[in-house]
Amino acid sequence: MASDTLKMFSRGLAWFIPYLLRQGLHTFYAMYHGWTYHATSNPKHIVVIGGSFAGLELVKRLTQTIPTGYKVIWIEKNSHLNYVFAFPRFSVVQGLEGRAFIPYTGVEAGAPEGCLRKIQGVVTGVFMGEEGGKVTLQGGEEVAFEYLVLATGSTQPLPVQVSSTEREDACKELQGVQSVIEESQTIAILGGGAVGVELASDIKDFYQDKEVTLVHSRDQLLNRFGPRLQDHTLTALRNELGVRVLLGERPRLPSGGESSMTRNARLVFKDGREEAFDLVIGCTGQRPNSSILATAYPGSLCGKSSRILVQPTLQILTNNTITAFPATTHPTPNRSERVFALGDVAAHPGPLMARAGVVQSEIVVQNILSLINGQPAKKIYKPNWFIEGAIKLTLGKTHYAIYARDGGEKETGDEVMIVSKKGKVDLDVGMAWRQYGVGKEFAKAKRGDVGLSA
Repeated sequence: MASDTLKMFSRGLAWFIPYLLRQGLHTFYAMYHGWTYHATSNPKHIVVIGGSFAGLELVKRLTQTIPTGYKVIWIEKNSHLNYVFAFPRFSVVQGLEGRAFIPYTGVEAGAPEGCLRKIQGVVTGVFMGEEGGKVTLQGGEEVAFEYLVLATGSTQPLPVQVSSTEREDACKELQGVQSVIEESQTIAILGGGAVGVELASDIKDFYQDKEVTLVHSRDQLLNRFGPRLQDHTLTALRNELGVRVLLGERPRLPSGGESSMTRNARLVFKDGREEAFDLVIGCTGQRPNSSILATAYPGSLCGKSSRILVQPTLQILTNNTITAFPATTHPTPNRSERVFALGDVAAHPGPLMARAGVVQSEIVVQNILSLINGQPAKKIYKPNWFIEGAIKLTLGKTHYAIYARDGGEKETGDEVMIVSKKGKVDLDVGMAWRQYGVGKEFAKAKRGDVGLSA
């Protein structure tokens, strides 16, 4: 444990010190930018679609850097940032769900006047023509763009994500999951990724009398991570919490149902046996939100994963583009050079983790600024798996493991893991509120627990 702590500290410090220096420079420049930026009557638009972690950081940085004559148009369907890291916990623990929805007001308030317009809406299409590009929204509004960035992420059903776009309705969705879990005695979780593991461990730890079964199709849990975390997780689930873990199983519902939450269901296992459960919760699969690019650039979508193909600069990859990962040269300029994708919707070589999306946002910002200044996009995304792929995995009320390793998802690198039994029930979500400039609102929210300000 001591050596792991030292490794984690030294590796993290080597990344964190330059990061802090960059943040200090960003803060200083943001102040200067706020004094020098002036709104104009007919600015060129940089349209950002998506307001989760990658999109939010991207918008924040763009409003700190773009020159006069440009304006950020931020299109996001949700009224609040969905802090999905807390969804498994707040799907089980009652009364805290409001803390999972963070107001966007902090980012909006920090932008210079006239630099940002936020639209709460859904983009239905992207179109490119000789005169430039535009996006269309539900309701018919059209927004022209000079540059376009897709940070649309991926879609999964409850309890991974909610479908409601307003905080109050989204809270009711999580409350509905809480009620169904509370009313059920025998519960099966399908999918042994991070969400399935956290949900199963939370249900068993907060409701110790319930019978919880975690079913996974692979021969080990958490197949995106290494053996140390996999082994520790399996031991914690089986030996400490009493969760029944079934590996190498891909059961089906006799009814053929595909719902993420099914009550009073029978699962059929590979040996033909059937088991009845009061509740079956699916935590498998995700669908990239990439379809809006299909009309303008159908060749930019990966046929296997449906993610958006991107170059090392995170510009989209099209049939006319000659550069792809892992090459480091630059493509012949074409209209697609002004369209970027990042985060979970993009087919990049990094981890599908929020921290990776935040790192990628700076690559996109610098490349857009280069293009605005008449220079080619030169910033290349090179994932740091140890930092970007690290995870804090909860295994019940207070037990968690912080894990990181070198190498990619399919590589075996040096593994580091720190285990603690001092986790907080609300997962210290207030830190995220403060990070996004709404710490005072969180203090008010805690007093009323569910009653949040807009």
